[in-house]
Amino acid sequence: MAPPVPALLMALVLPCALAWSSSLSTPRIYLPYKELLQTRTARPFAFAFNTSDYRILLVDQDQDRLYLGARDYLVALDLHNVNKEPLIIHWPASQSQQSACRMAGKGQRIPLRFPPPHWGPSSAPTHPPAPPPPPAQGECFNYVRLVEPVNRTHLYVCGTGACQPICALVHRGWRSQEYLFRMVPQSLEPGKGRCPYDPRQSSLATLVNGTLYAGLHVDFMGTDAALFRTLGPRPAVRTEQYDSRWLHDPVFLRAHVVPDSSERSDDKLYFFFRERALEGAVGPGVLARVGRVCLNDDGGQRALVNKWTTFLKARLVCSVMGEDGVETFFDELRDVFLLPTQDEKNPHVYGLFSTLGSVFRGSAVCVYPLNTIRSAFNGPFAHKEGRSYQWVPYTGRVPYPRPGACPGGAFTPGLGSTREFPDELVMFVRSHPLMYDPVYPAPRRPLLVRAGLPYGFTTLAVDLAQAADGRYEVLFLGTDRGTVQKVVVLPKDPGVLEELTLEEVEVFKTPAPVKTLWISSKRHQLYVSSDVGLTQLSLHRCGAYGPACADCCLARDPHCAWDGRRCARYSPAPARRVRRQDIKHGDPVRQCRGFNALAEQELAEQVQFGVEGGSVFLECQPPSPHAQVRWLLHPEVGTRRPLPRERVLLQTPQGALLGPVTLADEGRYQCVGTENGYTRPLRRVLLRVLPHGLLGGSPPPVCQSPWGRPRIRAEPSLRRDRSSPPRN
Repeated sequence: MAPPVPALLMALVLPCALAWSSSLSTPRIYLPYKELLQTRTARPFAFAFNTSDYRILLVDQDQDRLYLGARDYLVALDLHNVNKEPLIIHWPASQSQQSACRMAGKGQRIPLRFPPPHWGPSSAPTHPPAPPPPPAQGECFNYVRLVEPVNRTHLYVCGTGACQPICALVHRGWRSQEYLFRMVPQSLEPGKGRCPYDPRQSSLATLVNGTLYAGLHVDFMGTDAALFRTLGPRPAVRTEQYDSRWLHDPVFLRAHVVPDSSERSDDKLYFFFRERALEGAVGPGVLARVGRVCLNDDGGQRALVNKWTTFLKARLVCSVMGEDGVETFFDELRDVFLLPTQDEKNPHVYGLFSTLGSVFRGSAVCVYPLNTIRSAFNGPFAHKEGRSYQWVPYTGRVPYPRPGACPGGAFTPGLGSTREFPDELVMFVRSHPLMYDPVYPAPRRPLLVRAGLPYGFTTLAVDLAQAADGRYEVLFLGTDRGTVQKVVVLPKDPGVLEELTLEEVEVFKTPAPVKTLWISSKRHQLYVSSDVGLTQLSLHRCGAYGPACADCCLARDPHCAWDGRRCARYSPAPARRVRRQDIKHGDPVRQCRGFNALAEQELAEQVQFGVEGGSVFLECQPPSPHAQVRWLLHPEVGTRRPLPRERVLLQTPQGALLGPVTLADEGRYQCVGTENGYTRPLRRVLLRVLPHGLLGGSPPPVCQSPWGRPRIRAEPSLRRDRSSPPRN
């Protein structure tokens, strides 16, 4: 077990530990909400009345529907266009449920932000749902938290029911064209063990072959957390109650079923959560965990009756190592994304972590092949012994079959049920659910690290993009300030990763933390939800990188390529002109032959006037924050030299202020930008200087600067009010 790192020490170590991270974490393009809508690559959705807490609960690509849960509403949206008329079920808590909730002292604890009354670019639906409930706050509403497909025609849905969980079936029809979406009244049933009481509590749920697996707090007071199995033909089972060795104040996040061998009996449910550290004396306050159970676990015969007998858990470690060997940990697991690979038994697990210290804020993404997680479960068990009850690897005899193995699987062919497990094995599992070896990412460091920023990441999704030179994993990261970042991380040198933040976009009119992200790679869309609404985004905005081939190539976006006329979505067609793309190197000289010279020829010279003794602002906005800009002076044909520093009064990201201007300053000026070793002209200016006597009056007042150089008071017309993207 790793020793704790004090917050102050972490703050001192972190800059050294992050030396491998690229400086290109500043987004190449930043689009505010209004500019994002102008690109026609985003469609916002929100109700025109008071509701909140929008969450994407299910994306059904077969029926082209997205199921959205909110307070008192369940909505089916069109995957192609979320602004098409939605199908809506108004599902409020009954008056008796609300009254009982308020009598229990609930109802005034959750500050809710209501969305603005807009529907985005398209018109509002022709027949909206029932009249909205009166504005109020708190838990005494029905927050929809679970939508899972039962079969081709029905969904299983659950809501908090004003702190009285309730579940039902929803009939959705065979095809989306039927526009069928209604609740089956006779299917209403209590949702205890399937949906949380408190809408603030995080939970997980997945329906597998008619059996529901749910991780949640199962009681009204929120003191009994459990992983439950209900519904289906198998008996209901759960984790051991009030045993901190199993679960210690957990926050459940995600669950996925993964096969462990060719035998279906070995299929396991892997679930991810964070909890208070059981190893409190030798570790941080909260730890990230991965747990697993067998799908065919029926509980024990004499011990652990109706309890999991295959429950095991291990620690997930995401950390950076300082030069002095001190580890800085990101222990608060925020979200998990499972990316399938060609081997269905070894998907890649992407974990989003944050720090717990008050000295600085930090987020990190670590990647774990499932084989790495599986190795930890095949390792030694954690055991307490000694006078101080320290955690050590268990060295005694491990029962057979090995704890955690599934009955009827590859390693237990003679056992048909967990109820046939020996008592020795069941008692060992009961007292040793924790593995000793932690799970480290591969390689042993984060894929991405952000620290010391005014925002944090809240959720992530990953798209496997096909480019001309290979396949790339593109990360979409939601933030707590209501933006989504698009990031690709590339291997640069041995042991060095190059992080490219391609874009950051504001996805909501009213900023709110991103709650859920879902990707539809089939339709090339990203769906983002928050308290205030939902936004449908295209995975790319290629035209925003710029009009030239060099802009497209330098962006290094796997979704974009130069097609001979513009930067557009990459298509793996055999035509050469759609393959002007270089993600690994971003080399415009090699990729944009012919197009670079054409772009320079099309760069027109602009005439700008100045007055002798005054000041002139030479504007040059670089196409990327990663480009280094400089001005070249051409006083005579055939010569070029850098603009003398003593002639520049003020240098800004938007240009240079010259002064005091003399008649000798008249001539040609060229702004050039250098990025990734490639230099190109950005602007050509022909400066004409007018003698001040020609206009009459005295020259502008000259102030003496503290450094001894003359300083000109800039004319109001020279001031610029140009917004620039916030720098990371």
